[in-house]
Amino acid sequence: MNATRVLVLNSGSSSVKYQLLDMRDARRLAVGLVERIGEQTSRLRHTCLTTGDVREQSGPIADHDAALKAVADELAKDGIGLDSPELVAIGHRVVHGGMFFTDPTVVDDAVLTEIERLIPVAPLHNPANLTGIRTAMTLRPDLPQVAVFDTAFHTTMPESAARYAIETKVADRHRIRRYGFHGTSHAYVSRATADLLGRRPEEVNVIVLHLGNGASASAVRGGRCVDTSMGLTPLEGLVMGTRSGDMDPAVIFHLQRVGGMSMDEIDTLLNKRSGLFGLCGDNDMREIQRRIDEGDDEARLAFEIYIHRLKKYIGAYYAVLGRVDAVAFTAGVGENAAPVRAASIAGLEGLGLAVDPELNAVRGDRARLISPRDARVAVAVVPTDEEMEIARQTYALVGKGGTDN
Repeated sequence: MNATRVLVLNSGSSSVKYQLLDMRDARRLAVGLVERIGEQTSRLRHTCLTTGDVREQSGPIADHDAALKAVADELAKDGIGLDSPELVAIGHRVVHGGMFFTDPTVVDDAVLTEIERLIPVAPLHNPANLTGIRTAMTLRPDLPQVAVFDTAFHTTMPESAARYAIETKVADRHRIRRYGFHGTSHAYVSRATADLLGRRPEEVNVIVLHLGNGASASAVRGGRCVDTSMGLTPLEGLVMGTRSGDMDPAVIFHLQRVGGMSMDEIDTLLNKRSGLFGLCGDNDMREIQRRIDEGDDEARLAFEIYIHRLKKYIGAYYAVLGRVDAVAFTAGVGENAAPVRAASIAGLEGLGLAVDPELNAVRGDRARLISPRDARVAVAVVPTDEEMEIARQTYALVGKGGTDN
């Protein structure tokens, strides 16, 4: 029997999300989350999808090594443990791959070193991703560990989109350019949107709007990214839950020189105390909508600023692509916040964009069109599936028909 199972790990600074999938039929066997790693109140929630069993445990989980061992124990209880001969690889989400990694990559010492070198441009994410990989390697040293990079999908951007207009020598020396993020989501959603339209990805131009607490837009021409809103770091672009998005760089100089703030304080301000949270004190779109319904002007202004930025990117990427076949909303806000979808498309009828109010109000977990039947450009809601995309890329690399290194 060919090994067809892939374990997907998404290691955060204090959490591990995981899914076990069988790639013969893209079926999930188990999902789970370990959170608050390193605290006395750590918690693991595990669901075996073949039996429907749900198990939870709470109590201190000291580190990622202990967390992954606990995950392995839970999988073993279901008879689908890490020692299974059906497990072909472990796929890892890695946030920043720079320009070096353009495809999923089997991890070796050189790969680990390069991911470590990129820590300065992804200080919150790459260290945790590395920890998860190294721990998994100790648990199954014989098994391929595959890194799938958030930035890889965006490496097809032309230099005209990826370069910042600063001195080239300085930019090259410090590897300053626009890398983009949420790449596994943009790859999955752009392809799923083409499927929804009954067309091949190579035939379709899509604007993908990944709207969660972190948010990004991408312009995808024929299955290849040609522009995206995030840059050197995930701070650039759309208004987000706690991040400012686009801003005059001179604001930083002003805050330092006139405001007397340190670089660390400014970093915290722009990444953790800005965006919707900085504007109205809430970064949950559901709560913001509730406050708007109650007549809260602060929440309304935050929403309007959020929508204004979103519309600017839709228009900009329409111009970049020249022809747009679909606009696809995805991630927590994009999939669930009908008012965001309606407001961001309102007034764009001249571009062939419109939302049907009744279709937009319908909730569901399947990809669906929310534009009128006769709309020139399709507007879609496409639930993202980053874990499935990581598993797909991992299996394509090391499974049947791929390399076995």
